[in-house]
Amino acid sequence: MDKDLSIFFSTESIIVFILVLTRLSGMLATAPLFSTFPIPMQVKAGIAALSAFIMYPFVLQAINFDLPNNLILLSILLIKELLVGVMIGFCASLIFTAVQIGGQILSMEMGLAIAEALDPTTGQQSPIVGQFYLFIASMTFIYLNGHQWLFSTVQESYLSIPAGLDFNFTTRLIEQIVYFTSQLFTIAFSIVMPIFQILFIVTLLMGFMAKVMPQMNIFMVAMPVKIYIGLILVSMLMPPTMQYLMRLISTMLEQLHSIFVF
Repeated sequence: MDKDLSIFFSTESIIVFILVLTRLSGMLATAPLFSTFPIPMQVKAGIAALSAFIMYPFVLQAINFDLPNNLILLSILLIKELLVGVMIGFCASLIFTAVQIGGQILSMEMGLAIAEALDPTTGQQSPIVGQFYLFIASMTFIYLNGHQWLFSTVQESYLSIPAGLDFNFTTRLIEQIVYFTSQLFTIAFSIVMPIFQILFIVTLLMGFMAKVMPQMNIFMVAMPVKIYIGLILVSMLMPPTMQYLMRLISTMLEQLHSIFVF
């Protein structure tokens, strides 16, 4: 029994624990929820350490590589693990970036682009409609257990991207990441397109009215009208928007798993 326990406190197990901790830290640094909201660094470090402590015995049994015998080789391994974790978290956060971009596009069309609030992610001001859609996407992500998908993807990624320097970034992996990134604006427009189209038609009608009644400052009337219509449409279309986000996030999680687990 003591011999079995000593395996987890050997030099190899400690190095594997550090490598797993590094990959998890990279994922948490860029993953949705963990990087979207102002979670204290102590909490993130605790989550990463606890998850690595649970995960590394399974990784230790599955990997087979030569231990680094100098600091330079260990640093290279740590950088590689950090990059893999960052890529997993980055790909998962693209859907939230797309949702926020869609909300910002809708804010400009509604005339609420000036109404901004502090974005805890970037520390800058961003339209409140974009933050509203970001909160909706975050709740949907939690409802679908997306955080469990992320940790599961990190653990299973050691089957296709093992620890060590014997792994090469294949063209398939790079192509899928590029394709995944290219869907950013497509997703952003698809979320708000029904509301955007109606508001665009309202803008055209206001333009015709301005031509028919030039003595009336129609654009002063159009501003509050577009805001009211936009808020009503957002409320009415919230159920189908939630269903669309659920399908979108589910598809994204499956694609993310297929990218890094092959």
